[in-house]
Amino acid sequence: MTADTFTRIDRAPGRFRLPDPPQREPDEMTQYDQLFKRGKSRDLAIHLGNSGTTLVEADRWIVPDASFDKRRARYPDLLVAFDVSPADYEASNGYIVSEQGKPPDFVLEVASESTAEVDLNEKRDYYAMVGVLEYWRFDKTGEHYGARLYGERLVDGVYQPIPVDELPGGDLQGHSAALEVNLRCEGEELAFYDPATGGPIMTYEAQQARADAAEAQRDAERQARNAAEARAATAEAQRDAEQARVRELEELLLRQQSGP
Repeated sequence: MTADTFTRIDRAPGRFRLPDPPQREPDEMTQYDQLFKRGKSRDLAIHLGNSGTTLVEADRWIVPDASFDKRRARYPDLLVAFDVSPADYEASNGYIVSEQGKPPDFVLEVASESTAEVDLNEKRDYYAMVGVLEYWRFDKTGEHYGARLYGERLVDGVYQPIPVDELPGGDLQGHSAALEVNLRCEGEELAFYDPATGGPIMTYEAQQARADAAEAQRDAERQARNAAEARAATAEAQRDAEQARVRELEELLLRQQSGP
């Protein structure tokens, strides 16, 4: 499906729904390899949190409004937007800026031979026009974009470069102020790092393991409390029994002393 075949598809009366993007070319699977194959986009979504108002999505059109000339529309390899409606995004099958009330905060493109020229020119101009705050590009070899990692931030309607530093060992790193995350090119891999810890953002598996460990700790604490309460109850019962026995002995002694 091409951009000039947009039609009105009603999910509900008056609901404008965007069509699915066209099928990707085989060489565009670099996007899948870098972002989805090992769950990096999922890890990023979990790290950013607030799934009810935060979008971490891909492969759906971004348009300013429903009346926009759809032949000019573009879609990113990865989109992040805060304080928006994921339900409207799903219902519209894409990101409509006028519907969401704001442009996306972040988009990322992953280089492929068939899309590099568009990413560097038409998409860059388009994202600036739509108002996307940050536009990042990742190219594992640098042969298509001319750089392995490149970020830009929209300033007065014009994209300005975001500093990308070379780390010891040759890795590259730039900071996304929009996400409060560091993007890093590690060899030929894209990675997301947490500036607060200096390490990679936690994977889903690591977060799940931490949640499981926390739940196990809570279970252990509950069991310890229950055991302590049981011991206290047993001790109290023993004290009550001892006190009752003492009273019985005292009463017996009084009866013996008073005689018949």
